[in-house]
Amino acid sequence: MIIAGSFTAPENISSILVIQLGDIGDVILTFPTLFALKTTYPHAKLSLLMREGRSELLEGLPCVDNFFEVRKYRGSYFRRIRDQFIFLKALRSQRFDLLFDLRADDRGAVMARISGAAVRGALYYKDVPFWRNRMFTHLTEPAISYEMEGPTEQSLRIVKSFGIGKDLKIPDFPVTESIRERVRAMLPIDLASRPWITISPFSRWSYKDWPYENWIEIVNWLWSEYKIAVLIVGATEERSKADEIIQICRGRAYNFAGRTKLSELVELIRMSRMHVGVDTGAVHIAAAVGTPTITIYGPTYLEGWSHPGRKHRAVFSDMECVPCHQVGCNNQHRSICLETLKVERVRMTIRQALPEVL
Repeated sequence: MIIAGSFTAPENISSILVIQLGDIGDVILTFPTLFALKTTYPHAKLSLLMREGRSELLEGLPCVDNFFEVRKYRGSYFRRIRDQFIFLKALRSQRFDLLFDLRADDRGAVMARISGAAVRGALYYKDVPFWRNRMFTHLTEPAISYEMEGPTEQSLRIVKSFGIGKDLKIPDFPVTESIRERVRAMLPIDLASRPWITISPFSRWSYKDWPYENWIEIVNWLWSEYKIAVLIVGATEERSKADEIIQICRGRAYNFAGRTKLSELVELIRMSRMHVGVDTGAVHIAAAVGTPTITIYGPTYLEGWSHPGRKHRAVFSDMECVPCHQVGCNNQHRSICLETLKVERVRMTIRQALPEVL
């Protein structure tokens, strides 16, 4: 096990695997790493291992040659074992020369070892099972401080410690023309003549949510004050929640929750003048494609995971306990810091940002 600072990646790399078993936001933040690897090794076959259903997020991404998805196999016990064995055999058959695991979870570490890659790089972690770090041939120390580093840079710091992508300028996340055409066809006709923004009011975790009645006030205010329409984005299971908001709103709002593929969601957010939302993957998508963001944080606020720069603003309570990094107050899935965060606080932040996007 070697610290990566003393390592120089060989030039004869023909096959690379990146492991990212995180959520949508984590996957979109993997793009800088993928771009850096493909730029450094343009002739190498670059593969990405992710959770089931995430590959469509990267549809048309030119720097990735192959996708592997960790699936939830169904059927009898023996059928599940057989299907997992087939998957692992296919993964190992790629004969990877170089591998990077971008997370600290046990599953990614096991996958890294099973892959058979000659060089396996990752971050070194102290508070993990003793065997996790031993699954890799090369480790690098985590950053001393994440302050102002930003999540994009955090995604890159592992490969940079291997001398990859140090001075590289990372472009915005690319979207293919076919995806753009599909999204343009979805948009209501009247949006062609007026500004509009996207909002993501919902998180998978209720303790990250801002009260829905506050979102209704924001939608109404944007329409009455600026004639700005709002597109609500989210997952399929959040569509009914979005309908409830729209039915009460007096402002112009459209429900796009569950209406798009992940790749189309990327383009929809890219087209919007601004994205406003709670701490969820849509915010990272917006930052990746260059759309200004306003993110409403509760117990999860961490400066190193909010996007730096003038285009990106964070709104959070001034309660002394923020951020507590718990699952709501006392881990009860309810966050008083969000429940008491005033609409005017968010409205003021949007008002400050609007002159730069209209």
